[in-house]
This record gives sequence, C-alpha cells and structure tokens, in this order.
Amino acid sequence: MRSVLLVEDDFFDTMTVQKAFEKFSIQHKLYTAFNGLEALDLLLGQNGAEAIQPLPEVILLDLNMPKMNGHEFLVELRSHPELSEIPVFITTTSAMDIDRLRAQNLGISGYILKPVDFETGTDMVDSISLLEQLLK
Repeated sequence: MRSVLLVEDDFFDTMTVQKAFEKFSIQHKLYTAFNGLEALDLLLGQNGAEAIQPLPEVILLDLNMPKMNGHEFLVELRSHPELSEIPVFITTTSAMDIDRLRAQNLGISGYILKPVDFETGTDMVDSISLLEQLLK
C-alpha cells in the first residue's frame, strides 16, 4: 500500500492532516511520528520500530519539534542513499526566509505554511488537497 509519513509533534495539526486525508479520500496510509528521531526509526526499521514498507511516497515535515527538529531530520534523511530521494514537504508556522532557504538547500519539494489560529485552518487543508492531486 502506498503511504505518506507525517512528522509532527502537535496533536491538533496531526488531527487536521488526518481529517484532510479523509475529506479528500486520499487512499494512502498515513504514518505519524512525533519528532525526527521517531521518523528515522520508522523509515529505517530501527530501535524496535517496524520499517514502513514500501517507503512513503511523501514526507510531510514540521520544522519545530523536540529531540530532532525538521532541519536536523532533513540532514540525516539526505545522508541515507535509500531515503534521500523521498519528496519532503515542510509544514510549518515559520514564514522566516532563513527557515525556508535552509530547507530548500536540503532539497525539499514544497513549503506549506500552517495556519496560526483555528479560524484560518482551511489553508492547510487546501494545501493537502493539492498534495492529493500530486499523489494521483
């Protein structure tokens, strides 16, 4: 089964993505990790985690997380030949140019700004609908 890996430490944002997958009937299995270390464990099948097989088609990655943040995860991901070509879309509240540039230098496929408050929550859902079109 085709899959997507969501690396996100915020429960509300995780639920938003899950609901967007349901809303747009995205048939990919959605795996979740709460930081970069957990994501690497899932991708590499290490530290007691069962490896995602086949590897996910896309990774949705938050930047600001505990233990291993998004930038650190990208550096590690790109250092593994078997993982380095997986497309990564950043999902973050950071509109700072330095964060975007650093992520772009690490080979991301896209940069999705998360809504900061509940009233603008449709922005991320709309971005997921664009992702759904890419996954077809």
